[in-house]
Amino acid sequence: MITSVLVANRGEIACRVFRTCRELGIRTVAVHSDADEDALHARVADTAVRLPGTAPADTYLRGDLIVKAALAAGADAVHPGYGFLSENPDFARAVLDAGLVWIGPPPQAIEAMASKTRAKRLLGLAPPGEVTEADLPVLVKAAAGGGGRGMRVVRRLADLDRELTAARAEARSAFGDDEVFTEPYVENGRHVEVQILADTHGTVWALGTRDCSLQRRHQKVVEEAPAPGLTPQLTRELHDTAVRAARAVGYTGAGTVEFLVADGTAHFLEMNTRLQVEHPVTEAVYGIDLVALQIRVAEGHALENDPPPARGHAVEARLYAEDPANGWAPQTGTLHRLAVPDTVRLDTGYTDGDPIGVHYDPLIAKAIAHAPTRAEAIRKLAGALEQAAIHGPVTNRDLLVRSLRHRELTSARMDTGFYGRHLAELTRPAPDPYAPLAAALADAHGRSRFGGWRNLPSQPQTKRYLMAGEEHEVRYHHTRAGGLEADGVRVLHADAAHVVLETDGLRRTYTIARYGDEIHVNRTVLRALPRFPDPTPQHAPGSLLAPMPGTVVRIADGLTEGAAVQAGQPLLWLEAMKMQHQITAPATGTLEALHVEPGRQVEPGTLLAVVTTTP
Repeated sequence: MITSVLVANRGEIACRVFRTCRELGIRTVAVHSDADEDALHARVADTAVRLPGTAPADTYLRGDLIVKAALAAGADAVHPGYGFLSENPDFARAVLDAGLVWIGPPPQAIEAMASKTRAKRLLGLAPPGEVTEADLPVLVKAAAGGGGRGMRVVRRLADLDRELTAARAEARSAFGDDEVFTEPYVENGRHVEVQILADTHGTVWALGTRDCSLQRRHQKVVEEAPAPGLTPQLTRELHDTAVRAARAVGYTGAGTVEFLVADGTAHFLEMNTRLQVEHPVTEAVYGIDLVALQIRVAEGHALENDPPPARGHAVEARLYAEDPANGWAPQTGTLHRLAVPDTVRLDTGYTDGDPIGVHYDPLIAKAIAHAPTRAEAIRKLAGALEQAAIHGPVTNRDLLVRSLRHRELTSARMDTGFYGRHLAELTRPAPDPYAPLAAALADAHGRSRFGGWRNLPSQPQTKRYLMAGEEHEVRYHHTRAGGLEADGVRVLHADAAHVVLETDGLRRTYTIARYGDEIHVNRTVLRALPRFPDPTPQHAPGSLLAPMPGTVVRIADGLTEGAAVQAGQPLLWLEAMKMQHQITAPATGTLEALHVEPGRQVEPGTLLAVVTTTP
């Protein structure tokens, strides 16, 4: 019987596995990089073991160090989580060779299915070889992992070599394996998958379907179970194919078989030989704990002949520290507050005050809602996210709320092209026009030496804020009666944390939180501006600034100062949170200055290069 589990992972999934272990009375062991020394997963585990370094290649991808950590901490089992080494058969073998229990499928099953190329060949679906113009568009994919890493859509043959190079670099950084392959890219299909669970006694469960069509950069954003709108015949076909794939390789434990559904036909994509990020929606619908079942299977217990019945509908949304309106750029900083209504389940690897760094995935949390019907589950999740207090770096929260309420999703007509069609409307700023006034009134109260208003009239007070990229100036003044007035607005209440306004008979209540110059007014984020702005330009025209924190991993071949560049030409690549981002020339001209080199770490706003425009 397992008594102590090391989770060979970090963040949300490590905390998720620890939660089940505590419920089962199993001791927990965390591993952590230097960057994660104070991370939540390291704090909540019974024991934590340091992996020296910060880069994944030096820490969470070092299977030898993780096995040593398990033995040193007295663990008798290892759970891989997802990502990193979770689909690495050599790591699974190393765990077993060390006399530890591997909470996952047999290494030979991982080997057969974890590489997308080998999995397709096993099912008679070998990926194409040399790509020609007639094959376009194609999708470049990492053979050894998922999560959108190492994936690129190629629509022009001239771009293929460049995208293969970038995909290999991402795959190597994320999975320690740079094997990639190409496959036909089906436009605007639905991403549908089947959760399986198998024991060592010959039983294989197909635990229904999930739809994961809402994706950005080939990484899932919103998932639900069961997948809506599938015919009974297609559902049976998906279940049968998933079970057949599992049996073909002697699979045990939890896994997922993924398909692309287009025009009523299912195309096999891959089998993920691990727990998926979106597993909670299946748990909610079937009333099970997949991690507990993984542990039972690893201990040799048999599953029941049939899974429990499915009940209701569940939807999950992934909350990321990223800016969807700015190319999904990852964001870093302190997560000052994360509070989501308890009407939904929240899986997270962060708590109030934790830093969100540059080294790993930008996932903050997953919110999961379960209800008797799909419409009720969607409404519950959208409402909870809308009411949540999320203070810190920019997130995709507003995008999630709008996505969940979009007509294509509510009517189950979404596909993988959803964000390609609707991103502009989903990210259009819609700030509260009264938020700056509420912030000004709260700030005035907080700065009052008496904790309230002096019983004297005053000259109008002026404050300036940056909101949704635009400056806003607000004016208010104190009254003789000790209250406040603002043009066209009744101030019913104001203190440092709460303001109540009335406009045209409508009462508006605001909660205000301030962190330096950053102010959160309900869901609107403001930045206090100085009273007298600096008129001096900060950067020369044509300056390219880092849009995010990260590491410069590559400069375009042969690029030197003085070189002629074309508009849109890639100049350099930044890696942030395991994804690579191109920095391109803003216009045709000359590279006047190049201020960085490979390996340089940069912060947002760092000057990278300067391009002067050709007259």
